[in-house]
Amino acid sequence: MTPLPPLTPNAWLRWDLVSRLLPENAYAVLEIGCGQGGFGVRLSRMYRYVGLEPDPESFRIASERMAACGGHGEVRNGDLSALKPAETFDLVCAFEVIEHLEDDDKALAEWAARLRPGGWLLLSTPAFQHRFGPGDAMVGHYRRYDPAILRRLLQQTGLVDIELYQYGGPLGYVLEAARNQIGRRRMAALARTGATMEERTSGSGRLLQPRSRLRGLATQWGTWPFRWLQRRFPNHGPGLVARARLPR
Repeated sequence: MTPLPPLTPNAWLRWDLVSRLLPENAYAVLEIGCGQGGFGVRLSRMYRYVGLEPDPESFRIASERMAACGGHGEVRNGDLSALKPAETFDLVCAFEVIEHLEDDDKALAEWAARLRPGGWLLLSTPAFQHRFGPGDAMVGHYRRYDPAILRRLLQQTGLVDIELYQYGGPLGYVLEAARNQIGRRRMAALARTGATMEERTSGSGRLLQPRSRLRGLATQWGTWPFRWLQRRFPNHGPGLVARARLPR
C-alpha cells in the first residue's frame, strides 16, 4: 500500500486529536480546503471522501496522492460550488480554513447545510485572538478564535453537542513563535508586492510542507513525544478543534 503523505509538525499534533474525534457511524465525508491531501488521504481510507481545494497547485498534488493511495476518495478543484446541489455528508471537515474567510457566519451556515440530519461538523482553527501575529497575517488569516466565540458561532448556526478542545502545547507554542519570526520578514516583502488576502491564503496550504518521504518520517517520529504530551496533558496549546452535530 502506498505510504501516507507526510505532515508538518503542526499537522501531526492536529491529526493526533482529530483522528480521535472522527465519528464511527459516518460513511460520506467532505473536507473543505483539503490542501495537498495530507488528511484527505487518511480519511479516504476510512470513509467515502470528497475533498475541495481551490488552489490549483495544491489540488494537483492532492489529486495525485489520492489516486495513488488506494482509498475511496476524490478531490475537486474549487469550493462548495463544485458540489451537486443535493450532495450531503455524514461528516464535514474544515481544518485551518475558517480563519481565512471574512464572513465566517456565512461559511458555517453553508457547511452545516451540507450535513445530513445527525451529521457532524469537525473543524480546526488557531486559538485566541490575543495571539494574532505576523505568522497569521502572512498566510491571510482574518482572525483567531477564542473558544467562547467559536462556541457561540456554532450555536447560532443551529448545531448542538458542541465540543471544543485546545491542542498543540508545548511544541505548538514553539512552532508559532518560529512562524511569527518568518512572518515578520515575509510581511515586508508582501507589503512591497501588494499581495491580497486571497493571494496569501492561496499559498498558505503549500507553506513549509514536507515533500520527501525521509523528511516526513523524521517529522512523524520527531513529534511523537509531543503528541504523547498533549494526550497526557490535554486542552493546552495555541490550536483549537471543534466538533458539533446537526440535530436529526
